[in-house]
Amino acid sequence: MAVTTVRTPARHGRSTVAGRGDHRTRYFNFFCGSVLLVFAAVWLIPLLWAIDTSVRPEAEITTNPISWWTSHWNIDNYRQVVNATDLPSWYLNSIVTSGLSAAFTVVVCSMAGFAISRTQFRGKRIMLGLILAGLLIPAQVLILPLFREFNGLKLLNTYWAIVLPAIATPIAVFVFASFFDGLPKDLVESARLDGAGWFRIYSRIFMPLCKPAISAVTIFTFVWTWNQLLWPLLVLSSTKLMTIPVGLASVQSAYGIIYGQVMASAVLGALPLILVFLLFQRRIVEGIANTGIK
Repeated sequence: MAVTTVRTPARHGRSTVAGRGDHRTRYFNFFCGSVLLVFAAVWLIPLLWAIDTSVRPEAEITTNPISWWTSHWNIDNYRQVVNATDLPSWYLNSIVTSGLSAAFTVVVCSMAGFAISRTQFRGKRIMLGLILAGLLIPAQVLILPLFREFNGLKLLNTYWAIVLPAIATPIAVFVFASFFDGLPKDLVESARLDGAGWFRIYSRIFMPLCKPAISAVTIFTFVWTWNQLLWPLLVLSSTKLMTIPVGLASVQSAYGIIYGQVMASAVLGALPLILVFLLFQRRIVEGIANTGIK
């Protein structure tokens, strides 16, 4: 009887604490779900509105632009945009420039990150300061010097005018450097005892271990290059070499503000990125979680 008398309040205390913990967990989950729902609505409503507007007749859009419903759904705006533009070439140009930028960025920035993380050389702190300065200087400040530099190199109106500026990405260097810092130092010492050189250590040992960083840098560089507008607009004048954002901007300029066609062109430009996200969303989340990209 004595034992029962002592245990009863203890159970009650634990159940009370557990109940409070459950309530706090439910409140926290409800708060997180509400915040995510708000952010999802902020991002999805404009996309859904663009899709809805792109399949409505222009007369209805101008009469009642905020309406979500029409009884005359059609894809005439998409047909007009596709027939009046060189869309396949623009898609191909965007795929080539974005793919080359992502591939060269991974190679160059991973080498730089490996050198910063695993080697000692004279001027290392100065090099780190210069890379950090690249994060602080706005890209718009560098547009005029870059334009004069590429004009002097006769690279304007070529793929390289889009690819080369995208390769030197300071944030990608720091992503690879931080990831290499997290790998055991014994790997280098063991490889050096086996007679491996620095390039072999980098390519055969470290690169296969940093697939999350490679995925993150590849995806973010591809998306960033795909969405670029200002720099490609300055360096590309040939219609055949235009990327998707530049080409769609020229469509808007050529036809004025025809809302249905503008929204159809915006949806066509966003479709590849939506497809990339759906196919590689797990890689994107893993890359952000493992490399600390924010």
